Amino acid sequence: MQRLSPDQLLQELCGVEDLLIVQDLDGVCMQLVNDPLTRQMNGAYVMAAAQLGDSFAVLTNGEHEGRRGVNRLVEQALHGDHDPAQAGLYLRGLAAGGVQFQDRYGHLSHPGVSEAEIAFLAAAPSRMEALLKDGLPELFPIYSLEQIAQLSHAAVLDTQVSPTVNLNGIFALIPGDDEKQRTMQNLLQRLMETLLADAVQQGLEGSFFLHVAPNLGRNADGMERLKPAVDGDVGTTDIQFMLSGSIKEAGLLVLLNQHMARRYGEVPFGDDFNVRVAPQDHDALLKLVQDRIPAERMPLLVGVGDTVTSNSSADGATRLRGGSDRGFLTLLQALGAWSGRENRVVLVDSSHGEVDRPSLSDPALTGISDPDDPLRIDVLMTAGPEQYINWFCQLAAQRSPSPATI
Repeated sequence: MQRLSPDQLLQELCGVEDLLIVQDLDGVCMQLVNDPLTRQMNGAYVMAAAQLGDSFAVLTNGEHEGRRGVNRLVEQALHGDHDPAQAGLYLRGLAAGGVQFQDRYGHLSHPGVSEAEIAFLAAAPSRMEALLKDGLPELFPIYSLEQIAQLSHAAVLDTQVSPTVNLNGIFALIPGDDEKQRTMQNLLQRLMETLLADAVQQGLEGSFFLHVAPNLGRNADGMERLKPAVDGDVGTTDIQFMLSGSIKEAGLLVLLNQHMARRYGEVPFGDDFNVRVAPQDHDALLKLVQDRIPAERMPLLVGVGDTVTSNSSADGATRLRGGSDRGFLTLLQALGAWSGRENRVVLVDSSHGEVDRPSLSDPALTGISDPDDPLRIDVLMTAGPEQYINWFCQLAAQRSPSPATI
């Protein structure tokens, strides 16, 4: 397959009238780090996103608000030079896998989410921390109770609607110890399954699911597979406790629905369409678009992500393909094939940060893709987020050469 260079894609997109770029955040416009609270965002990137206006939206498993939210990074990146709420400089789009929407002025909504679900999620971080305190001593027997408590507290990301356990800090204490890292991954999965069982006992069966990042696709029961740690690839680092329906491919259709409303004044999927009422599988999502939107009205879509995986099964008989960006990128590609548009898939190398991941500099894309992979990657940003940010700023300047009107 002949890929495009970033410069070729830049030239291709500059003259496109109806464009929608749908972009992940962590590992794409920010380096991956062990402690998410140390993430930083580039101020030029924030301004470029505003310049692109309705041609750009984010689609992330992170969250917009809260102390760990991306909004704090936007504010820090602007150094007090602008009030993003007044200037419309917050990043528009979907967070928490698609269940949290924000406009450019920071107005948030959680369509389809009940008060009982919000209450359970609010209590989940403390429950996660308690379960970690119970499980970590078997892996770190020489650690004091105080040290175990500190590790547990640091590993829990207390986000509003997608509380998460992040293992990067713990893995930093056991570098290169693949066996202990795998034991930790299995402990984490058991912990989060306990939380799911708690939800069922409180009458919230079906309200939540576990998003494993990175993952190796889904098992027959629909559960996402852990990606075990191996030499040179730490595998699964996070499990997010997410609201059912919070999958990025459904989020792609929510963004498309909004795009059509702005451009044509029509909402093909209805005013109340959200990820919680959307179909949950690729074929049904594709059919919904085909049934409701004329092919000639489809915008040119560009999907940008960093987390795509492909590994052999234990017996070597099959490929296990997953990654939190694979679903929406695959659907975006299929929409292009149906509509006759050259939709593009861009993959950014997120191995340059603090997290051990496969690199795009490997021509075989080992651990990322394979020769039979149905997902076609059109452009590789091999130098990581810094390269992507420079490219993104060039695109914004060429499509909107005058300062952004916000």
